[in-house]
Amino acid sequence: MERLTLEIGGMTCRHCAAAVKKALEAVPGVGRADVTLDPPRAGVEYDPARATAEAMAKAVEAEGYRAAPAAGE
Repeated sequence: MERLTLEIGGMTCRHCAAAVKKALEAVPGVGRADVTLDPPRAGVEYDPARATAEAMAKAVEAEGYRAAPAAGE
């Protein structure tokens, strides 16, 4: 498993964070996602053979939020 940090835009409450977590954990190959509001980020443990940063970002965006790898990722 590898770890990736995504910067998340548009979250305003715990419900938002829960929706992002659920979306990320539904991506095949993602084992765990930890989402925080401050700072608005998600730490994701994933299998790089099955999941990509692009797939994770698309899952978050499908929920109505913005996602991009954090600087240096």
